[in-house]
Amino acid sequence: MSSLETSSNAGAQVLPGEMTASPGSGAPRFDAWLDRFFAAYYRLNPVNATFIGVHAHDHRLPDFSVSGRDTARTAVAALRQELQSLPAETLTPSQAIDRDLAAGFLEIQQWELISPHFRFANPSVYTGEAIFGVLSLFLRRFGTAAERVEAAIQRMEAVPALLRQGQETVRRAPIWWTERARRECSGALAFFQAGIDLLEPEYQPFLPDIRRAADRATAAFADFDRYLESELRQQPLEDVGCGADTFDLLLRRAHFLDWDAETIADYALEEMRRSEAELNAGAERFGAATWQSALAGLAGLHAADSAGYYARYNTLWLASRRVVEEQGLLTWPEFPLRFVPQPRWARDAAPNLYFLFYRSPAPLDPLDGPVDYLVTPIESDMPEEKQIELLRSVNDSVIKLNHVVHHGGIGHHVQNWHAFRAESRIGRIAAVDCASRIALLAGGTMAEGWACYATELMGEAGFLTPLELYSEHHARLRMAARALVDCRLHTGSLSLIQAEALYRDRVGMSPAAARAEAVKNSMFPGGAVIYLLGADAIKDLRRRMQKAEGAGFDLRAFHNRFLSFGSIPVSLIASHMTRGATDAQ
Repeated sequence: MSSLETSSNAGAQVLPGEMTASPGSGAPRFDAWLDRFFAAYYRLNPVNATFIGVHAHDHRLPDFSVSGRDTARTAVAALRQELQSLPAETLTPSQAIDRDLAAGFLEIQQWELISPHFRFANPSVYTGEAIFGVLSLFLRRFGTAAERVEAAIQRMEAVPALLRQGQETVRRAPIWWTERARRECSGALAFFQAGIDLLEPEYQPFLPDIRRAADRATAAFADFDRYLESELRQQPLEDVGCGADTFDLLLRRAHFLDWDAETIADYALEEMRRSEAELNAGAERFGAATWQSALAGLAGLHAADSAGYYARYNTLWLASRRVVEEQGLLTWPEFPLRFVPQPRWARDAAPNLYFLFYRSPAPLDPLDGPVDYLVTPIESDMPEEKQIELLRSVNDSVIKLNHVVHHGGIGHHVQNWHAFRAESRIGRIAAVDCASRIALLAGGTMAEGWACYATELMGEAGFLTPLELYSEHHARLRMAARALVDCRLHTGSLSLIQAEALYRDRVGMSPAAARAEAVKNSMFPGGAVIYLLGADAIKDLRRRMQKAEGAGFDLRAFHNRFLSFGSIPVSLIASHMTRGATDAQ
């Protein structure tokens, strides 16, 4: 299937309101410290480094051994001490942002390095880093094929050591975390056993060497899976929460929020009730007795066949861009993207992995062609009933709202373009998708908040059909439920089973999706509040700026300036944008 390219010229335009660097200004001692901060970050997180576009560590996997953990703790403590002892300097606004974000990240790292969530009770940490350490090298086009292959071989040869560290370290784990790690083992085995042979032609000359290394990685994953099944499953842990104090730390030092968990939970619960009321009140307009029945009507609105299915992505992408440009919502950058079927080598592995349709491009790699957006493929030999099932599940609303608006267009893709050009160095990389989460939690309220806000914005602009607009109440119900679960799961007032039930019974998720969402929330505390709180903080900032600027308020300029800060907490952006303006509230 040929690719469906949406744009072709990667221009380096400067947008109105975009922050521009001031060479030679600011605090040189802090800049030197920040250089050391990034060097340590990439050294300790080599898979993240690959996804970000730093390739000095492409041959390595993280060291989670006892000595590796000691090295990481020493590095974090030294960086914190150095930062605190820096002589007084006048920081630029972007340096002040980076100082706050780096200090918060290091404080959180000290907890992560001793936390069951990220080392001692989570086998998925080991499986995720091991498989995506290799996949990251085949999902990117940088350097030469030979260089990528050599790095992949070295990482495959390092897989046994990393998974042995997992066996030595993780002696008890929540049963659902163990099950997630087992699924990741299945995905890894699918790639190493069969996917390797389906790699693109440029890798075929290297296949014998790749196969030898893949066989060793296969044996290591099979052995780890046996450990998970025969030993770790027999030693379940019940508690999955990080605790109220730690959750408060994440809110304050990653998201820079003043609200505590209880306040957020109360707000999220009220938003859930409001969304449910809107859904219940609106169902009748679509000839349905319940909101579930009304939303089920979206599945029937889809392309007629596989050709129409692939074309639909590009058609809706172009239509969304026209609406943005005609209504002056923001300046749409020339950032090439094409919708292509998921590669054959990934298709058996992807369902069991954190394998995204859209991954943030690597901000530190040169962009030498369009970004590939990997869509669910329709196989030519797929039975007709399976094709219809896929067309119904990936219907027009899913393509429009999720793949085009939220991810591939005005949402994540446009936001990433701006982030890569931000003056904040942390803001350039924080929201990059890595093995199982973004590079720094601090990027979350901007990245997900903006993508959710952008979908609502396109509704305001008339891009959504009445039924799609109505479905946004369900999207908000889901966002609010995520925030509620995040807070209550980690402060101990909600169990994993109760979280699963809430997603299933109140949000309407399938049992499998409800469990997967609950597990993800439990593994990454502070990672599910970002959708609701980020989107609402953007809307609140927009209202405040409108009131402050009155008739002079320009929506395009507001969005351009807002995005120019990069992937940093919305609360910090709001502080900078409202500074000096009259707050009408």
